[in-house]
Amino acid sequence: MPAAGGRRSVAGMVTALITGASSGLGAEYARQLARRGADVVLVGRDRDALEAVAAQARGHGRDAEVLVADLLDPGALAAVAARVADQARPVEILVNNAGVGMPLAFERNDIEDEVRHLRLHDEVPLRLMHAALEPMLGRGHGRILNVASIAAFLPRSTYGAAKQWLVSFSRWANVTYRARGVTVTVVCPGFVHTNFHERLGLPPGQEGIAGWMWLDAPTVVRGSLRDLARGRAVSVPSARYRLVRRVLPLLPDRLTAGLGRRGR
Repeated sequence: MPAAGGRRSVAGMVTALITGASSGLGAEYARQLARRGADVVLVGRDRDALEAVAAQARGHGRDAEVLVADLLDPGALAAVAARVADQARPVEILVNNAGVGMPLAFERNDIEDEVRHLRLHDEVPLRLMHAALEPMLGRGHGRILNVASIAAFLPRSTYGAAKQWLVSFSRWANVTYRARGVTVTVVCPGFVHTNFHERLGLPPGQEGIAGWMWLDAPTVVRGSLRDLARGRAVSVPSARYRLVRRVLPLLPDRLTAGLGRRGR
């Protein structure tokens, strides 16, 4: 593995653990990392879906371990954290990708659903990063990739708030640990063609989002892995969303909150 912060491609003969790996961006991270020579540990709730992704990774000649876990179950999360921290089977790349959406009407949402949403987006990566850092710092190298969203930069109910926390913490962690060989990158994609919106009850073509705003998963993953290899703190795949990120702080909250209501 190249030295952290270097500009060579990420992966090689290492092991990457990916949460939310059964579909969408998580599955695409598994495929691309396997193509680049990494063994993968796939974490998710759907064994059949994970096994299908594992078969694709093995098709590239890499080992693929399936770890079925509901990350909101304390025991299952502890088991995943133990796998991340296992010194005998080192994880060199941790991809915190697991996530779920919520309706934006906070006042009508069940509060326990909101708490689970917050735990999945913030507590889970917090715990897995903590588990990863000691062995990575001990070895003097490692990479952590946290999947956030462009929603972190605009008011968007509890989803935007949770992702903003992840962006802020990742930026701090990258500054703090990169001198010791461990980089932390947070990726903030815009709308990506996956099954994320379908799980929210929004059929394809009915999300209320203009066509130019959509990205495809392979492009997002390639761009974020490139930024991960460079040790960048924040990765915003695609020039259009880098422009959006620059413009959003200049706009009033009433306008950006309105933009945030699109697409759930």
